[in-house]
Amino acid sequence: MRRAPLCLALLFLVACGEGRTPPAAQVGQHTTAPDNRLIEENKRFAEREEADIQAWIRRQGMAMAATGTGLRYALLRDVPGDTARPGQQAVINFTACLLNGDTAYASEPGKPGIFRIGHADVESGLHEGIQHLSPGDSAVLVIPSALAFGLLGDREKIPMRSTVVYHIGLVAVKK
Repeated sequence: MRRAPLCLALLFLVACGEGRTPPAAQVGQHTTAPDNRLIEENKRFAEREEADIQAWIRRQGMAMAATGTGLRYALLRDVPGDTARPGQQAVINFTACLLNGDTAYASEPGKPGIFRIGHADVESGLHEGIQHLSPGDSAVLVIPSALAFGLLGDREKIPMRSTVVYHIGLVAVKK
């Protein structure tokens, strides 16, 4: 008697699985075409962001240099000396603002921020921009969203897809 339910269950499992094999995995092959709508929307966003950056620069009346990545910078005080390099620690006074002028973050008076250049503790645009400065320099850096906090923002004070403007002074570099 006890064997009958066990045999029925086994027979049921064998019968249900018969003729059913999962499809072969196709590693590295796309099964659908890329979504061109998303690609086009990202292009439109990049064009709008570029127009917003250019409008901000015109309103400020600044002459700004541009890098190949889209970072803009203007030296406000240019002190002779060696520029900061990857691996060094940058000691900075800063204010980080949005294009609309809202302040997101600022270093406290007498308490500069410190980060290691080329390491992942700050946004990539700040790593790039600081390397145009020598100790004693001050500058304005306009960092497009792709080099700042990207699609999500920082989930605190920087909204998604935001350009960030740094008013920055390089106090010192340490080894």
